[in-house]
Amino acid sequence: MARDKNIYSCAECGAQQPKWVGQCPDCGAWNSLVESVVGNKNVQENPRFAGYAGSQSVVRYLDEVEHAAEPRISTGISELDRVLGGGLVLGSVVLLGGDPGIGKSTLLLQGIAALNNDFPVLYVTGEESLQQVSLRASRVGLQQSRMRILSETQVERILTHAQNESPKVIVIDSIQTAYSEILQSAPGSVSQVRESAAQLVRYAKQTGTALFLVGHVTKDGQLAGPRVLEHMVDTVLYFEGDTSSRYRVVRAIKNRFGAVNELGVFAMTERGLKEVVNPSSIFLSRHQEQVPGSVVMVTREGSRPLLVEVQALVAECHASNPRRVTLGLDQNRLIMMLAVLHRHGGVAMFDQDVFVNVVGGVRVTETAADLAVLMAALSSLRDRPLPRNLVVFGEVGLAGEVRPVQEGEMRVNEAVKHGFTRAIMPKANVPKRKVKGIEIIAVEQLSEAFECV
Repeated sequence: MARDKNIYSCAECGAQQPKWVGQCPDCGAWNSLVESVVGNKNVQENPRFAGYAGSQSVVRYLDEVEHAAEPRISTGISELDRVLGGGLVLGSVVLLGGDPGIGKSTLLLQGIAALNNDFPVLYVTGEESLQQVSLRASRVGLQQSRMRILSETQVERILTHAQNESPKVIVIDSIQTAYSEILQSAPGSVSQVRESAAQLVRYAKQTGTALFLVGHVTKDGQLAGPRVLEHMVDTVLYFEGDTSSRYRVVRAIKNRFGAVNELGVFAMTERGLKEVVNPSSIFLSRHQEQVPGSVVMVTREGSRPLLVEVQALVAECHASNPRRVTLGLDQNRLIMMLAVLHRHGGVAMFDQDVFVNVVGGVRVTETAADLAVLMAALSSLRDRPLPRNLVVFGEVGLAGEVRPVQEGEMRVNEAVKHGFTRAIMPKANVPKRKVKGIEIIAVEQLSEAFECV
């Protein structure tokens, strides 16, 4: 088989050069050449271009493809199983990203320790020594004398060990430290991350091995490396949370085997990460007395309803431009809602600073928080507290109408479970059957919601 050769392609115009240069000769872009590999044209002899099935590709009819069931494997951590879509699927590739020190390695170490009782696993570390991994396992109380670990960064050597050990689950910590010998660039570069991930994904698909890839994130919170890395894997998980807080959230951004935006909640303790079965009790903080600017809403994360507290502070602005600050919500959405409040509610806040926060560090991305944000802001402006037994949710349109949201009945049932007796919600979301223990106030316009309180 002829040996592969390296070429450098321009990311701006696509021109190819035999060697790296600082400026592309064709388009003039600087530092745009990326290293890639050109393989032998004989596809049958080159394993780099083999299909996932390890054989020659064949065109088939869709109805001829057999529908094989995908059995789920429990990781022993129910919150992680929830985010994965019910469990781990053999042959799937999961990319887990998060800030440094958030607990990515601890979570995966605890997960594969539970899997090690039934399946052979392999933990590959490229950032830590074997002694450091052993110390972490002892610190979190994992007594796994038969767990196999490997300290290696070269992908070809990792795959050689994997073929000899034949594990069912492999953890690569992390993909930014892995490199391939066929490329000349340094580990962590775009070409190295892409090529290393491609070889690992190909091995996982051919052998039916579940693969976990730990990824670094940038200062903006996005996964570092090429965007194609997220397209190559089956599931993308983000580990969120403040390192100063003990609570962590694992969110599914992409999942080919389950629902996206699914949420798993953990608490960091001295013995590792512990599951939080009832996250609403954490994110929902009850005040001893009624305070203005606070209201409880029901948000939906994946298939799980969560009760969160939305707080607003409206203060007189002494500068030329009033501030609009949000934590856990979209700032542009707040600006738009304040304009709707002025136009259809008759309440102007153009001379007021508005600060909105979601308690507990939860990030609410759905529009069901619109009505809760406006009621909390109006409560703070008027200095009049809302009832403690009240829960609010609903989307507010630009015409001042209160629009329905998804899973309205499930949100009401979650509110009843935590002792709330009144709910202001869109009229289209009112359950067909009467729900015991709660008074439902259906509204169609923003003015109707204000009149109720």
